[in-house]
Amino acid sequence: MTTPVTQTDIQYRRMSEHDIEAAHRLSMSVRWPHRADDWRFVQRLGTGFVAEHEDKIIGTALCWSHGVQFSSIGMVIVSRDWQGKGVGRKLMAKALSELGKRNVLLHATEAGAGMYQHLGFEAVGAIHQHQGTVFQPPLVGLPPGERIRPLGSRDAPRLAALGARASGMPRATVLSALLGVAETVVIDRYDEVIGCAMLRRFGHGYAIGPVIAPDIERAKALITHWAGTYADSFVRIDVPSSSGLGDWLNGLGLIQVDSVVAMVRGEAPLPDADVRQFAIINQALG
Repeated sequence: MTTPVTQTDIQYRRMSEHDIEAAHRLSMSVRWPHRADDWRFVQRLGTGFVAEHEDKIIGTALCWSHGVQFSSIGMVIVSRDWQGKGVGRKLMAKALSELGKRNVLLHATEAGAGMYQHLGFEAVGAIHQHQGTVFQPPLVGLPPGERIRPLGSRDAPRLAALGARASGMPRATVLSALLGVAETVVIDRYDEVIGCAMLRRFGHGYAIGPVIAPDIERAKALITHWAGTYADSFVRIDVPSSSGLGDWLNGLGLIQVDSVVAMVRGEAPLPDADVRQFAIINQALG
């Protein structure tokens, strides 16, 4: 007779960099595309927790603070054999305790949304995942006096300010870390930075994000810059359902393949109405 496994047989502890390879194997087992390097990037930026049974990692959850008011949770994964046994809820409790009284953002699959609702999260939108092998797109022009150029050595504070305006919360830490792994271009208008787009290695190819711009046409100009630069490469971009970019991205060969629910516990951040985030960094960091 097999003895049933209980929660007392599972150890919950903080994640360390030594857990990355095991976490990577777990994410591959549920068909997430993240590379081990993608795990390292997000783990170094925040705090992680693992669920372990018989020295095998069966669950993960990571969390990040964005200033004193806001935070996010992501990389919540439970091994298929352990789903529905309370492991995910216990990992979420660890992450929420770590974040304290901060408002918390996350992106949930339809299957996971119910658990998050029980924990006090409410749906506030959706994120559409687009990906594919892009072809050489037609260039999208900019108004007179504007140009797309590489991020300059003195642009980091401007980038941080733009990210905070577009998201409604501090982004200096994560954007500074992205500069170490991503290529970045900005829209320059008479020496004023009014938009930006970053591209980095991710998963099976490359990811574009964040994309920040005053309007959809400038967002398209930024996206086509990277799509043209990396034509014939596999590219992913995650955009809010309200972005208006869906059909246009499909036409570029970046086909919508999935959607997740944007959720918040507490108050959602309030972005600046004059600038928008047309693509997020990723579904973990927002």
